[in-house]
Amino acid sequence: MSRTLYKVTFLNHGKVYELYARRVDSGRLWGFVEVAELVFDVHDGLVVDPTEERLRDEFGNTRALHLPMQAILRVEEVEKKGQSAIRDAESGEKVVTPFPLPAKPR
Repeated sequence: MSRTLYKVTFLNHGKVYELYARRVDSGRLWGFVEVAELVFDVHDGLVVDPTEERLRDEFGNTRALHLPMQAILRVEEVEKKGQSAIRDAESGEKVVTPFPLPAKPR
Protein backbone atom coordinates (compact mmCIF):
# COMPACT_ATOMS: atom_id res chain seq x y z
CA MET A 1 0.00 0.00 0.00
CA SER A 2 1.45 3.36 -1.00
CA ARG A 3 1.46 6.32 1.34
CA THR A 4 -0.80 9.31 0.74
CA LEU A 5 0.77 12.09 -1.32
CA TYR A 6 -0.43 15.71 -1.42
CA LYS A 7 0.24 18.52 -3.85
CA VAL A 8 0.21 21.79 -1.89
CA THR A 9 -0.12 25.08 -3.77
CA PHE A 10 0.53 28.26 -1.78
CA LEU A 11 1.56 31.91 -2.11
CA ASN A 12 5.05 32.93 -1.00
CA HIS A 13 6.56 36.40 -1.65
CA GLY A 14 4.39 37.10 -4.69
CA LYS A 15 4.98 33.69 -6.26
CA VAL A 16 2.89 30.53 -6.32
CA TYR A 17 4.76 27.48 -5.03
CA GLU A 18 3.73 23.90 -5.80
CA LEU A 19 5.27 21.32 -3.47
CA TYR A 20 4.58 17.67 -2.72
CA ALA A 21 4.30 16.33 0.83
CA ARG A 22 3.30 13.15 2.63
CA ARG A 23 1.57 14.92 5.53
CA VAL A 24 -0.77 17.94 5.67
CA ASP A 25 -2.53 18.80 8.94
CA SER A 26 -4.38 21.68 10.47
CA GLY A 27 -1.40 22.80 12.49
CA ARG A 28 -0.93 23.02 16.21
CA LEU A 29 -0.63 26.77 15.67
CA TRP A 30 -4.04 28.37 15.24
CA GLY A 31 -4.56 29.70 11.70
CA PHE A 32 -1.70 27.71 10.16
CA VAL A 33 -1.52 24.57 8.03
CA GLU A 34 1.34 22.20 8.78
CA VAL A 35 2.98 20.65 5.70
CA ALA A 36 5.57 17.98 6.50
CA GLU A 37 7.59 15.19 4.93
CA LEU A 38 8.27 17.14 1.74
CA VAL A 39 8.99 15.01 -1.33
CA PHE A 40 11.65 15.96 -3.88
CA ASP A 41 12.89 14.14 -7.00
CA VAL A 42 16.19 12.35 -6.71
CA HIS A 43 18.13 12.79 -9.97
CA ASP A 44 21.03 10.46 -10.60
CA GLY A 45 21.60 11.56 -14.20
CA LEU A 46 22.91 14.67 -15.86
CA VAL A 47 19.53 16.33 -16.40
CA VAL A 48 18.57 18.42 -13.38
CA ASP A 49 15.39 20.47 -13.08
CA PRO A 50 16.52 23.92 -11.85
CA THR A 51 13.16 24.61 -10.16
CA GLU A 52 13.27 21.33 -8.24
CA GLU A 53 16.88 22.07 -7.26
CA ARG A 54 15.93 25.57 -6.06
CA LEU A 55 13.04 24.19 -3.98
CA ARG A 56 15.29 21.50 -2.52
CA ASP A 57 17.86 24.17 -1.58
CA GLU A 58 15.17 26.31 0.07
CA PHE A 59 13.13 23.59 1.81
CA GLY A 60 15.39 20.50 1.83
CA ASN A 61 16.24 20.66 5.54
CA THR A 62 12.75 21.71 6.61
CA ARG A 63 10.96 19.31 8.97
CA ALA A 64 7.60 21.08 8.64
CA LEU A 65 6.25 24.21 6.99
CA HIS A 66 3.69 26.18 8.99
CA LEU A 67 1.84 28.12 6.32
CA PRO A 68 -0.85 30.72 7.08
CA MET A 69 -4.26 29.46 5.99
CA GLN A 70 -4.69 32.58 3.84
CA ALA A 71 -1.60 31.62 1.81
CA ILE A 72 -2.91 28.16 0.88
CA LEU A 73 -4.51 28.09 -2.57
CA ARG A 74 -5.12 24.36 -2.91
CA VAL A 75 -4.33 20.99 -1.36
CA GLU A 76 -4.78 17.99 -3.64
CA GLU A 77 -4.43 14.30 -2.84
CA VAL A 78 -2.61 12.84 -5.85
CA GLU A 79 -1.65 9.38 -7.10
CA LYS A 80 1.94 10.21 -8.06
CA LYS A 81 4.36 13.10 -7.85
CA GLY A 82 4.40 15.57 -10.70
CA GLN A 83 6.82 18.40 -11.32
CA SER A 84 7.23 20.91 -8.50
CA ALA A 85 6.99 24.51 -9.66
CA ILE A 86 7.37 28.16 -8.79
CA ARG A 87 5.00 30.38 -10.78
CA ASP A 88 4.41 34.10 -11.06
CA ALA A 89 1.25 34.88 -9.06
CA GLU A 90 -0.21 37.21 -11.70
CA SER A 91 0.64 35.55 -15.01
CA GLY A 92 0.81 31.92 -13.83
CA GLU A 93 3.95 31.36 -15.87
CA LYS A 94 6.79 29.36 -14.42
CA VAL A 95 9.57 31.39 -12.87
CA VAL A 96 12.76 30.18 -14.49
CA THR A 97 16.13 31.20 -13.21
CA PRO A 98 18.10 32.19 -16.31
CA PHE A 99 21.34 30.42 -17.04
CA PRO A 100 24.20 32.71 -16.02
CA LEU A 101 25.87 34.26 -19.03
CA PRO A 102 29.52 35.20 -19.08
CA ALA A 103 30.29 38.85 -18.47
CA LYS A 104 30.81 41.02 -21.53
CA PRO A 105 34.41 41.91 -22.15
CA ARG A 106 35.13 45.63 -21.81
